[in-house]
Amino acid sequence: MSLESYAQAAPKAELHVHLEGAIQPATALAIARRNNISLPVENEAELRQRFAYRDFDHFIETFSLVTGCLRTSEDYEQIVYEFGAEMARQNVHYAEVTVTPATHHLLGVPHDVYFSGMQRGRARARADFNVQINWIFNIVRRWLDVTRTRPMADYVTSVAIEGKDYGVVALGLAGSEAGAPPEPFAPWFERACAAGLHSAPHAGEMAGPDSIRGAITALGAERIAHGVRATEDPALVDYLAQHHIPLDITPTSNIYFGVYPDYAVHPLPRLYAKGATITVSTDDPPLFNTTMNQEVSLLATQFGLNIAAIDEILLNGIRYSFLPEQRRKDLETEFKSEMAMLRRKRAR
Repeated sequence: MSLESYAQAAPKAELHVHLEGAIQPATALAIARRNNISLPVENEAELRQRFAYRDFDHFIETFSLVTGCLRTSEDYEQIVYEFGAEMARQNVHYAEVTVTPATHHLLGVPHDVYFSGMQRGRARARADFNVQINWIFNIVRRWLDVTRTRPMADYVTSVAIEGKDYGVVALGLAGSEAGAPPEPFAPWFERACAAGLHSAPHAGEMAGPDSIRGAITALGAERIAHGVRATEDPALVDYLAQHHIPLDITPTSNIYFGVYPDYAVHPLPRLYAKGATITVSTDDPPLFNTTMNQEVSLLATQFGLNIAAIDEILLNGIRYSFLPEQRRKDLETEFKSEMAMLRRKRAR
């Protein structure tokens, strides 16, 4: 068994993936037809041709095109269940899935419609595939109509708190970092954290170290989605390492967006060498033509990490999840047992 094969077969947790960005093209087209929604593409091949992005705003156009197909609770149940099936295929045992409630609200889909569908899909995925899914509800930094930002942040925080006993584990923050630093969103994160939710904002992708520092100091970030640009400030990398604040890194999406031109200069191995706690994830897998197995394989094929480093990064996905402590310990034990079995198989 090659190291790449080992990486693909190993147990995994996915901590940085957007539900809306995980919809497979064929599913989006089928749901659009079912809901009589006209799309500017005729087939899956044409839709996939749109998965090349000039910039972040162009990506959001495609992301919104796919999301706009969803209308009924059955639609949401289907995409969550299919996501669970895909996770099982890649031996992903646990996923914290980011959802942007305000997007669905603005499309006219009531909370009880989308969330009830998500919950049914989640329950079926657990029953049929033994894949556990929890939710991170995401505030968007800036709507095209900026007057909507505050009311939508209020809305997302409220439904996140309401869902705390139904699988919502954290409040997130996403969208373009340009001109939208973390600090103004502190009141919503304070409210969410006071209610018992965790803090998992995006930072340090399109903006540099100041965005990461703001997410930590103003939002109490317990994990950073992306955070790759921390390497531009060695003192910040040291701080992240010393305080065990994980970076949920998505290498392929960083390449798609031009944050880095290729894997050869991607900072993941440098961050790991400096002691930063990292996990690896997909972000929006079909939109970036990737899978969790492919992202983990990169650790061996592109980043040159050995089996001990790969195991540590995969175990971080459980250790730094927002699961209850006992569940984390149980899953970590299961992961280590699976990894030991794979190591023995690899040694033959």
